[in-house]
Amino acid sequence: MGIILVTGSIGFIGFHLTQRLLNDSFSVIGIDNINDYYDISLKLARLEILKREDNFQFYQLDLSDRSGIEELFKNNDLEIVINLAAQAGVRYSLKNPHAYIDSNIVGFINILEACRHNQIKHLVYASSSSVYGTNKKIPFSTEDNVDHPISLYAATKKSNELMAHTYSHLYNLPTTGLRFFTVYGAWGRPDMSYFIFTKKILARQPIQIFNYGNMQRDFTYIDDIVEGVVRVMQNIPLPKQQSKDSEVFSSQAPYSLYNIGNNQPVELIDFISAIEKSLDITAQKEFLPIQPGDVPVTYADVDDLFKAVGFKPSTPLNKGIDIFTQWYRDFYQV
Repeated sequence: MGIILVTGSIGFIGFHLTQRLLNDSFSVIGIDNINDYYDISLKLARLEILKREDNFQFYQLDLSDRSGIEELFKNNDLEIVINLAAQAGVRYSLKNPHAYIDSNIVGFINILEACRHNQIKHLVYASSSSVYGTNKKIPFSTEDNVDHPISLYAATKKSNELMAHTYSHLYNLPTTGLRFFTVYGAWGRPDMSYFIFTKKILARQPIQIFNYGNMQRDFTYIDDIVEGVVRVMQNIPLPKQQSKDSEVFSSQAPYSLYNIGNNQPVELIDFISAIEKSLDITAQKEFLPIQPGDVPVTYADVDDLFKAVGFKPSTPLNKGIDIFTQWYRDFYQV
């Protein structure tokens, strides 16, 4: 197999995925713009680990740099592209909307165009459970209508799905979108709730619990996400046949879309209890109203993923939290 390109390779998911691919003897080129959305030292620590591998190359590059992306594709024998680079975070999109357009829209069209013109065999890209908005039907299925996002972040991810489908249809480019559900684990993002909770509980500071604790999340451990991505990467979608008897439009493009979630939503207060138990410290709790852009429940239907690649996430919450808190204590020397 040729080289695999991982964008956002020193982000949380990108780092773990790149490690897995290197361990599986793939050659990987990683790119990342190393922005300061969160602590750069954490990103650089991830990069130092990846640089130890001979079959890894890294370039500091922004997806919105069209000429830079074109040059990268032109000069390397890329076969598969896994696009994880994006401006993340629901709440930050209220403060800095332009960052989401630059990275998630402009950046994504640059990736699509580069894939189109360089005969890439499969583009796998990150979407998000946030596209489901406040859908009442649960569990969330990829067959559900997702035309009503409640954050700009979600809107950009829905846009990515539409853009990818267009390129699959027009140019026969195989694409697969993955709607990730609340990913957690070691080397995680400091802006995520479990990271913030752990930091504050260890510092004996009160934690803020939004929607008065009435939130449910399909918390998904990072190793499960990576296993799903690796399996999907090798499951290249083929053009589909339209049934003559079907009254509902069915895409004929080589396009797939899957949820990757634990399929077991957890009450936020129970999630906090798992962190408290792992740290052996009781948190000071401050209950607050729901934040703009937040959704009360996420719950993944993963039947399609299991049918396609024979896998669904299964790591127990307590195990995942224990691994994370141990990493946190080690990394930050708490």
